[in-house]
Amino acid sequence: MKTGKVKEIEKAKDSRSMLPFESVKRELLVKREAETNDDFGCYPEKRSVNQLIDFGVVNIDKPSGPTSHQISAYVQKILGIEKAGHSGTLDPKVTGVLPIALERATRLAHLLLKSGKEYVALMHLHDELPPEEIRKLISDFVGSIEQLPPLKSAVKRALRTRHVYYIDIIETEEKDVLFRIGCEAGTYIRKLIHDFGAKNKIGANMAELRRTKVAHFSEENISTLQDLSDAFWYWKNNGNEKYIRKIIMPAEFIVKSIPKIYVFDTTVDTLCHGANLNVPGIASIESGISKGNTVAVMTLKGEFICYGNAVMDSHSIMNSEKGFAVKTNKVFMQPSTYPKTNSYKHI
Repeated sequence: MKTGKVKEIEKAKDSRSMLPFESVKRELLVKREAETNDDFGCYPEKRSVNQLIDFGVVNIDKPSGPTSHQISAYVQKILGIEKAGHSGTLDPKVTGVLPIALERATRLAHLLLKSGKEYVALMHLHDELPPEEIRKLISDFVGSIEQLPPLKSAVKRALRTRHVYYIDIIETEEKDVLFRIGCEAGTYIRKLIHDFGAKNKIGANMAELRRTKVAHFSEENISTLQDLSDAFWYWKNNGNEKYIRKIIMPAEFIVKSIPKIYVFDTTVDTLCHGANLNVPGIASIESGISKGNTVAVMTLKGEFICYGNAVMDSHSIMNSEKGFAVKTNKVFMQPSTYPKTNSYKHI
């Protein structure tokens, strides 16, 4: 099994091999029918390229060599922007999915850390084991595991618990094992492989690692730095927006896996000034929201306004006419995007 195999492998997964958010099916619950006024705001997919660059995200296929910070710096230089921030650091030699938020969206990048990550890893055993034995032994590392971060890490070196959602063996060849793993953010795959070898007294090391998913960012919507550079050139020099629109996604894509609450046009400006969300301002919500959940508050056009913590669950919101529903944490929509309530002309 040659190195480079990791990038070639992409096979269908069964229902058990899912990150937590992927197994949650949410239904849109309409509390009160409403329409949006097209004179205000803008549907995310209709934003100009400049607006996308100011509040957007790119999913870069990180090559082996540069650090994640360097990749963010390259993106800044290509687009000529002041800020770009990645979600989830990859070691220099590790390749794959690296979401990078642009300009105003950089404050959103950390929300992706809660949704889990997926990797494809090549493990080299120091002694041969039968394939069926490998499958049996590696299943011990699914569920809650304890890890001591490696000496060279960005966190304090103390024993901590992480959750591994699944490990699927893709292929074995002599002492090499290719597997897919879904896990909580902050799980060290190199350490897991070392621990597997140590526990089973055979020794093991990581030969190659590629990240294939960060929340809903995957290899299906990935682009290289060269892709981004070419797309930007075509837009700037030829006015061709086709390619850059495929690469730069609206910032709303960052909160795709977070439960959402949709509010009336008349509620938006109050939220833009930092107010908490009360039940009368809610038009519809997604099912399955629990108290304490991080929720994204959206306009009826699907624009991201702010995020906060749910004070009521979905059932309570649907069955209440008043009350405090969401404590606002951070606001992203600019004030006056929608008019103030007292000056609003109702449809």
